[in-house]
Amino acid sequence: MLPIRDEYHLYLKFEKALSDNTIEAYESDLLKLSGYLSDAHLTLETAETNHIRDFIIELSSLGIHPRSQARILSSIKSFYHFLIYKNHIIDDPTELLESPKIGLRLPEILSVQEIDDIVGAIDLSKKEGQRNKAIIEVLYGSGLRVSELLGLQLSQLYMDEGYMLVEGKGSKQRLVPMSPQAIKQIGLWKTDRNCLTIKKGHEDWLFLNRRGSKLKRDMIFKIVKELALLAGIRKNVSPHTFRHSFATHLLENGANLRAIQQLLGHESITTTELYTHIDVHFLRKTVMECHPLYKRMKELEKDKK
Repeated sequence: MLPIRDEYHLYLKFEKALSDNTIEAYESDLLKLSGYLSDAHLTLETAETNHIRDFIIELSSLGIHPRSQARILSSIKSFYHFLIYKNHIIDDPTELLESPKIGLRLPEILSVQEIDDIVGAIDLSKKEGQRNKAIIEVLYGSGLRVSELLGLQLSQLYMDEGYMLVEGKGSKQRLVPMSPQAIKQIGLWKTDRNCLTIKKGHEDWLFLNRRGSKLKRDMIFKIVKELALLAGIRKNVSPHTFRHSFATHLLENGANLRAIQQLLGHESITTTELYTHIDVHFLRKTVMECHPLYKRMKELEKDKK
């Protein structure tokens, strides 16, 4: 007797006649749910409605766009319809679940190309150009909140190891992986930073203005909006847009939901589940394997060989 997932694969391929890409997407979404359930010692076959509802709520709490949530739920519903059809289960746990409202207002999600366009719009001939490039790379490469970005200190950067110590909500600290591109751009910005006359008490802040003072929140919003405008992007772009894009791109490229939660510094919204410990090495591996920019770098390295 075939394992249920293998049987489901054949069902999608031959009975539903779906394309290989569609089947891969369905199975990828199912793996996301499976990984989430395994933290609570549950399986796809034993999951109940409340467990799957919590999973969808978790996606929402991570800032995953409603369209992506709806697509994932559609894949999950397809699997449970199959289980009913094949008499593997009696009750469908997704029957009463409604798809997220697509009209729900959330920050826009940028494509990888749009982020490239924003980076390309930065004028590196200006004194603040290199700083702004480092800011965008950190926002998108690590998914930081604005407050976390502004709170970065030189003493909290571990460039050789590829991590930074970030202080999130409630003064809770976490180690966050840094992309190779962010490390490079921060290094270049530090060279420009050393040419500033830094005000007393601001020596350790990473991002400074021209006067050598710590950057303020409204300046980050201004930088982002001006760059989006220069790049010809008409979406409502804010610093938080990069955070949502970071989470959505990781999820759509196969990242573990729990890893994304750890990377974003989110507290769990459920209290009844048992969570496994995720160390920083696993988080770095997740970003390396699932972030679009890392994946592109790997492809470029292969082309050079």
